[in-house]
Amino acid sequence: MSSYLRQKLQFGKSMSSESEDVKEEALNSDNVEEIERSKVGIIRALVQPQDPSAKDVDDLMIRRFLRARDLDVERASTMLLKYLKWRKEFVPNGSISPAEIPNDLAQNKLFMQGYDKTGRPIVVVFAARHKPTTVEEFKRYVTFTLDKICARMPSGHEKFTSIADLQGWGYANSDIRGYLAALSILQDCYPERLGKLFIVHVPYIFMTAWKMVYPFIDKNTKRKIIFVEDKKLQSTLLQEIDESQLPDTFGGKQKLVPIQDCC
Repeated sequence: MSSYLRQKLQFGKSMSSESEDVKEEALNSDNVEEIERSKVGIIRALVQPQDPSAKDVDDLMIRRFLRARDLDVERASTMLLKYLKWRKEFVPNGSISPAEIPNDLAQNKLFMQGYDKTGRPIVVVFAARHKPTTVEEFKRYVTFTLDKICARMPSGHEKFTSIADLQGWGYANSDIRGYLAALSILQDCYPERLGKLFIVHVPYIFMTAWKMVYPFIDKNTKRKIIFVEDKKLQSTLLQEIDESQLPDTFGGKQKLVPIQDCC
């Protein structure tokens, strides 16, 4: 057999193997979706008798809670019940008013604009602009921003991409209590909303604060966090975000819009 025919035969076997792998992945995906649908129904049946407001929660939200607890129905149900209780107590009017968070909004530290290559909205945080306010106001600010972000999710999308720019960050910006409060709200009340978090322009002194926060980050969130070297900043971001959608502060063409001005 000629080397050419051997190569063609090997290529054909390779393509056949790849095709079988694709089919297997599709079957596994279908199985997972079927399992998730079944478990979403079980969670709804468990939670609604304990909190009738759960009837207003859509299946996609329940699925996010389920995924956040690795498809464990009991743990996901407990998490959802805690969220519903928190929402009624912490956001009794249904939303946080800008009038409730004047100090945090005045710092002009969080922006939205553009979408990454998968269609997720892009959120940019300038950490050096943050100055600690009260923990309660900051928690309301975090809730306000996450509600804004979720409201801008395109149809068919559930996650957002974030860029945290730490350039100029110093001890005056350090806010461990605030960071932990924000992390708790993100993980416990808005599970599976974060798609990726790029942390850029990281000063060495930030790692002291990071070591204090890191143990409280759950494993699902940890997988979404990427520290980016300065020399690879633009190339890394451009892998995920088209230049036309990349914020201008990172060499792209999008003008950033303050979170409070986003519709």
